[in-house]
This record gives sequence, structure tokens and C-alpha cells, in this order.
Amino acid sequence: MKIFDSHCHLNDRSYANEIADVIRRAAQNDVKAIMCVGIDTERSHLAVELATDRPACYASVGVHPHDAGKCSEAVLSTLQRFAADPQVKAWGETGLDFNRMYAPREDQEKWFIRQLEIAAELGLPLIFHERDSGGRFLEMLRKYAGINLKGVVHCFSGTDDELEAYLDMGLYIGITGIVTIKQRGRQLRKQVPLIPVDRILVETDAPYLTPAPEKNRTRRNEPAFVKRVLLKVAEVRGEDPEQLAEIIWNNTCRLYDVDP
Repeated sequence: MKIFDSHCHLNDRSYANEIADVIRRAAQNDVKAIMCVGIDTERSHLAVELATDRPACYASVGVHPHDAGKCSEAVLSTLQRFAADPQVKAWGETGLDFNRMYAPREDQEKWFIRQLEIAAELGLPLIFHERDSGGRFLEMLRKYAGINLKGVVHCFSGTDDELEAYLDMGLYIGITGIVTIKQRGRQLRKQVPLIPVDRILVETDAPYLTPAPEKNRTRRNEPAFVKRVLLKVAEVRGEDPEQLAEIIWNNTCRLYDVDP
């Protein structure tokens, strides 16, 4: 079995001095590739450094909506320089988050549009973050993203209508450890079988969203635990885990333009 953790944050401080051990445990659990996601200049730079030194790791660069208030053209110019590294396979995490409002709405929308434009110029797929935008995220995608939109809605937690709209746009859907959580994942488990098999990705969003039962013994998620997500997705879809793993591996390689 080969599994690709399509979204994690090994550039997070919680992994300081443990990267080698974390990657080793991932490999022991059939995780053969990892996408390390940038959220600002510092974390994007660290993601690129991690990926450059480790063949099984890839990187994305971008500005998270939480950090949109600190974004600027200078920041985006720096990120574009980082994106020239051959291990950078995506732009993001970017999008809208109107839940905690760590950045003003106008800043989130302004810099989201610019990142859509830059990703299109660079020919990179996008890693999207959406939370409680009340339809505004979809509205902006339809208005600004163009016809060649390519990307993944990371940590999908939307409605059935939103899922259908994302699929109609040709986007991939990222499933996290939420699918394993009894109460919180109830709705997601109903939606997972609705996703075409060639549009599913699995992810940890580590160090966040630790799946069950691992969350009963550790708060910090890590790429090794993405296997738990894969197995739960196979269970709720009634599919063979080995066959599904191969399909999802190919889905992820196709999105990120990685040689499978």
C-alpha cells in the first residue's frame, strides 16, 4: 500500500528536532509521500527546505486567510521566488475563513484574489481553505478563478450543495481525520460515498485533527496517522483499502504533478 498525505504542516514548531522520526514512522505506516503546506513566508520557506532535503516530501507556498492581514505584494513576490524550487508543487493554503476572523474580511478577499492570479500564472494547483464563508468562497472562485481551475478543497466540511459545486468545478476533495470521529464526523461519513473515486484525497492536516483512536493517546497528529483516514474512507465507501489506496495515490500525484 502507498499513501500520500496530501496536506500536513511538518513545518510547525511542534515537530522541531523530530522530523526524521516523524517521517520514519510515516514510512512504516505506508505513507510514501507528504505534502508540507505553507501558510506564510516563514512556514513556506521551511516547507521548501524540508522538501528539498527529503525526496519523499513536497512543498506548497502561500498565505493562509488567518495571515491575510500581514500579506503584501512584497510577501507574494518572496513566495513566488520560493515557488521556483522544483519540489514546490502547489500554491496555498489560501482561501477564506470567516469563523475566527483573525484577518479582516477585505484583506482575506483581496489577497485571495491575488493568490488565485499568481497560481494561474505559475501553473500551480491550489490548496484551498474555507470556513464559514457563507457562500462567498464559492462566489469568488466562480468570479475570479477562470476555466482552468485546479486544486483541492482541503479538510472538506461543507454542505452537500457545496460539495456538488466543488466537484462541478473539477476540484479534488481532501478528507481528514474528522471522518473517524463519532459525532463530529457523522455528516462527513455520509458525504464521502458521494465523491467520485477519482476526486478523493486523504490528509492529516497534522499537527491538527488527530484521527480516532490515535487522538485518545496523543494530541499531536502526524503523517503516519493518515492511514487511519484511508481505512475509514474505504470502510464507509465499502471499497477494498488496497485498491482505494492506489487510486487515491494516483489522484494526489495527478493533482500535484508528481511522478507516481
